[in-house]
Amino acid sequence: MDGNQLILRRLGAWPRVLVLIVALVGPTGCGQAPTRPDAVESELQTLSNDELAFLADWDGPRDTREYSSEVARAWFDLSYNLVKVERWSPPVASRFWGYAGVTLYEATRPGIAGSASLRGQIEGLDNLPHPQGRAYHWPTVANAALHTLFSGLFSAASAPSLAQINTLYHQSAAEFQQELPHGIFRRSERFGREIGGAILEWSNGDGYATNNNCSYTPPVGEGLWVPTPPDFAPPLQPCWGQLRTCVVDEGNSCDPGPHPPYSTVPGSAFYNEGLEVYETVANLTDEQRAIAIFWADTPGQTGTPPGHWIAILGQILGEPGYGLDVAAEAYARVGLAEMDAFICCWFVKYELNLLRPITYIRNLFDSGWNSPIPTPPFPEYTSGHSTQSAAVAQVLTDMFGDVSFTDHTHDALGYPPRSFDTFWEAAEEAAISRLYGGIHFRSAIENGMNQGRCIGEGVSALNFQNGVL
Repeated sequence: MDGNQLILRRLGAWPRVLVLIVALVGPTGCGQAPTRPDAVESELQTLSNDELAFLADWDGPRDTREYSSEVARAWFDLSYNLVKVERWSPPVASRFWGYAGVTLYEATRPGIAGSASLRGQIEGLDNLPHPQGRAYHWPTVANAALHTLFSGLFSAASAPSLAQINTLYHQSAAEFQQELPHGIFRRSERFGREIGGAILEWSNGDGYATNNNCSYTPPVGEGLWVPTPPDFAPPLQPCWGQLRTCVVDEGNSCDPGPHPPYSTVPGSAFYNEGLEVYETVANLTDEQRAIAIFWADTPGQTGTPPGHWIAILGQILGEPGYGLDVAAEAYARVGLAEMDAFICCWFVKYELNLLRPITYIRNLFDSGWNSPIPTPPFPEYTSGHSTQSAAVAQVLTDMFGDVSFTDHTHDALGYPPRSFDTFWEAAEEAAISRLYGGIHFRSAIENGMNQGRCIGEGVSALNFQNGVL
């Protein structure tokens, strides 16, 4: 008895034959080619009798929506810790999560009826492998794809970090392999690795190799950035704004507008912003100090500011009702928003090269003044916290609506969790935390929020599908 006869015997009725055809080749509908008998035959020939019997016992197509978000959350939770341990900077971390989100989405998207690929929608993503039918186990595909991507982008990481990547992969693969016929596991693994490899190849064309910590001599002049205490470190990632963007046109997109003209004249707009930072820090309440510390997200101590939002998303997705399909789209949206936000923010930073509050305040008000949060080594305008937080708040609100949540990202550090009624409430607190920390002038915060909102709107305009929720 051949494989086709086995299926017909096991199914025994035409409705289930149709179900199997949909499972193997995918649904037909508006804008899709009708199922071809030769396509079904080709798919059947790739499976053993045991695998055909396994498919015949399914109640329906194995859709990505039928699986939990566990495998996705495990990989992104691990990435937060890897970024922390490897002391990645926020821009580098944002780039990673952009590619990781797209990898997860494209790896599992073929299992979501009616979904749309990002191929051709985001810059440079033109060549991706196509699955042959839908006889795949999508958690296995996701596991193999993310393992491939992590192994590539963390290739220079420490041995313990690489070991954690391999351990998570092997643990998940062993669990899935026990549940599946060998052929289905094998083809799912193969497709996942093809997707991960394609995203790695795409990442190689974004300009990172040339622009990562490029050689740079800061311009000299009144009101321009200079290295700041306590470390007086050189400028971080001065060419980051030249990287390829994914959704907005380029680094100078979503122009936030100018900051107030630099001035040391009392009563001028710039002077008043400097004075506001000085007086705010001098009169911090306990609550304001707690906010500054909670959102500081210092690299090496935490998973960076973009990692904080990845952690928040993981907590949201851990709630009942969110499957692998929702996780894949959400991580893609957030990753793309963060990656483009840091490119656009860094473009403006190094185009304007504005000095930091600590320099202004020491020159005018108090020569021994220090910011409550260490001032990072790059120009002031716009605020990276504000830009990326607004971008993420925009895409999450567009996808989920207003969601109340309690943020436990820093429980391990002993910081009390903070609760919010909406994503925008959290983003606004993250932004204003930089004023409380003495890091930014108000215009960098407010205009950075506008810049991020523009970027988030661009990501939300992508065609993922006709609504996940």
